[in-house]
Amino acid sequence: MNAQATYLASKPHYEILDGLRGVAAVMVIAFHLFEAHANGSHINQIINHGYLAVDFFFMLSGFVIGYAYDDRWQKMTIGTFFKRRIIRLQPMVIMGSVIGAAFFFFQSSPCYPAMHDVKAITVFLVMLLGCTLLPLPVNMDIRGWTEMHPLNGPAWSLYYEYIANILYGLFIRRFSKTMLSILVFIAACATVHLCLTAPNGDIVGGWSLTGEQQYVGFVRLTYPFFAGLLLSRIGKLIRISRGAFWVCSLLIVLILSIPRIGGADAYWMNGIYESFCIICVFPLIVSIGAGGNVTGKSARVCKFLGDLSYPVYITHYPLIYTYTAYVCNHHLSVTEAIPYMLLTFFASIALAYACLKLYDEPVREWLKKRFLIRKKV
Repeated sequence: MNAQATYLASKPHYEILDGLRGVAAVMVIAFHLFEAHANGSHINQIINHGYLAVDFFFMLSGFVIGYAYDDRWQKMTIGTFFKRRIIRLQPMVIMGSVIGAAFFFFQSSPCYPAMHDVKAITVFLVMLLGCTLLPLPVNMDIRGWTEMHPLNGPAWSLYYEYIANILYGLFIRRFSKTMLSILVFIAACATVHLCLTAPNGDIVGGWSLTGEQQYVGFVRLTYPFFAGLLLSRIGKLIRISRGAFWVCSLLIVLILSIPRIGGADAYWMNGIYESFCIICVFPLIVSIGAGGNVTGKSARVCKFLGDLSYPVYITHYPLIYTYTAYVCNHHLSVTEAIPYMLLTFFASIALAYACLKLYDEPVREWLKKRFLIRKKV
């Protein structure tokens, strides 16, 4: 009696896109480190537009989902699709919540007004809810930053990532290119409107369970994710014979690092910049990345950054909370905080790598064998 394991094998990765996701994730760490010194304002912050990495992640996700699944629906059920997405995303969501709980009691600071007298059982319950990715209302925030995932703030974007996957699996996978183009056009208009009318001239937001913040989150999700999906279906990729990864990486670093445009007297100028980056430049970068090739050391760099990108993004913020508390408690300037900043940065990389190798990869492999493999006798 022979057993043959059969399941939908993963397609080859776009190596450059994997690497670019890692570049953006590293920039997110730097953005959050400098954010601790911004006194609540993005106007003077170094790595000023680092939050746009989330919008770039959404576009990458839409492109990769279209590439990976659009041609599989005749041999794949909706249940299989959802299982594959849960196996890919949920283990590290759980790990991020657990790490957030483990670090919580090392973060006491005036920067976190709701942390005083929080009981361990409350933290434990919030951790369990965080493992499910269910959003918490503002009155359950145990930190005071109005986050719907107060132990691991960046989990908010995974909440929207799941929503996009659900919409794709149930409905939008059936859209024609024309229908999808109409949706993307409407979403682009909403993006421009939000960027131009937001109080601070930016697209920041989406992490609170309030009507206003949920609207911001859905606008941030809809254009990039479904524009990425449309781009994968159109298939018009830009071919650069050499250096595509490095060109795209430089573009990402520049976009996320450029200083605030217009200042407090002309927020609309910054809104134009952000909407232009999201609507025009990000698709260009994805197209160049998907159309390029890498070999040798560049390929190894892309693989390392790609493997590390999701663990870095979903586990680094508990260390950022701790760093922010330390900076706040000791009133450190950027210059004074450089040693602690570097320590936090490299600790975030090391923690993510340990989670990847010791937990994420083994758990996902076990889950695939347990829930995706069908044995034929």
